Amino acid sequence: MGRAYKMKGQKRKNKGEKYDREEEPKQLVGNFTPQPSKKVKTDGAESEKEEKLKTVVDDMPGIPIAPLDTGNNKQGVIFVLEKASLEIGKVGKTDQLLSSDEHANYLVKNKRNPADYRPDIAFQAIQTILDSRVNKSGRLKALYVRTQLGQLMEIKPHVRMPRTYKRFSGLMVQLLQKLNITATDNGEKLLRLVKNPVTQYLPTNSRKIGFSHSSEKLIDMYNYVGNINEELDLVFVLGAMAHGKIDEDYVEDYISISEYPLSAAYAISIITNAVERKFKIL
Repeated sequence: MGRAYKMKGQKRKNKGEKYDREEEPKQLVGNFTPQPSKKVKTDGAESEKEEKLKTVVDDMPGIPIAPLDTGNNKQGVIFVLEKASLEIGKVGKTDQLLSSDEHANYLVKNKRNPADYRPDIAFQAIQTILDSRVNKSGRLKALYVRTQLGQLMEIKPHVRMPRTYKRFSGLMVQLLQKLNITATDNGEKLLRLVKNPVTQYLPTNSRKIGFSHSSEKLIDMYNYVGNINEELDLVFVLGAMAHGKIDEDYVEDYISISEYPLSAAYAISIITNAVERKFKIL
C-alpha cells in the first residue's frame, strides 16, 4: 500500500473533519453575528508566503459576484454532487489538483487508480448548474459538492466560477487549503468547506431525488417534476465520478432519466430543462 502524501507546511492538530468553522455558530444560533477575525503579526517569511497565496487567489477570474434574480418565496432547487474527485497532492514542489490526464505516473507510483481521478467531471457539472436558467432566475437555492474523501463544499449560486479547467483547478487547490474563498469586493464567502452531513442544510419540506442509470424506475423528467407538490423544494443528487453509483440514505427516490448512460453534465442539462419548463423560465 502506498504511503499517503501530505501537503508541505500543514500540520493537523487533530483528526477531526476540516471545514470553515468561522460561520459554524451562524448555523446554530439564528441571531448570531460573526465578529471580524483579528490580524496576527507574522515574520517576513510568513508575510511573503501569505502575499504569494493572496496573489494566486486574486489572479483567479470568476470570483466576483454575478447578478441574479431573487426568488426566495418560490419553489427552489438544490443540487448535491456526490463523490467528486477533488483531491490535492504534492507533485514536485507544488500542490496540484490530481487528475488522470496530468498525474497518471504520480498516481500509479502511489498505487492509486488514475481512472478514479476525474476532477473535470465536477468542473463540467458545476458549470452546467451555474449557467442554467434555473440559477439565473433565482430558483437555485444552493449547490453542494462532496468529495470522494468526504469533504463537503458549499458553492453560492451567484459566484462566477473560472471558465477554464486550469483556473478551476487552481481555485479548488486554494479552497481545499484555505477552507474558503471570498468575493473580491465585499469579502463574502462564495465557496467554503462546511461540516457534514449535507442533510442539515437541506430544507425539511423538500423532495430528495437521486439519479442512477441502474435504477429500474425510468421516467420522463418533465412529467416527473411536474407532478411534485409545488410547496416542496427540489433536491437533486447526482454522482460526479467516472464510474460507480451513489447510494445515499437521505435520498427518497432513485430514478433513471435515460435508457443510456449519461455524463453528469448532460444529465444535469436534462434536469434543468425540465425544471425550466415547469417554472416557465425562458
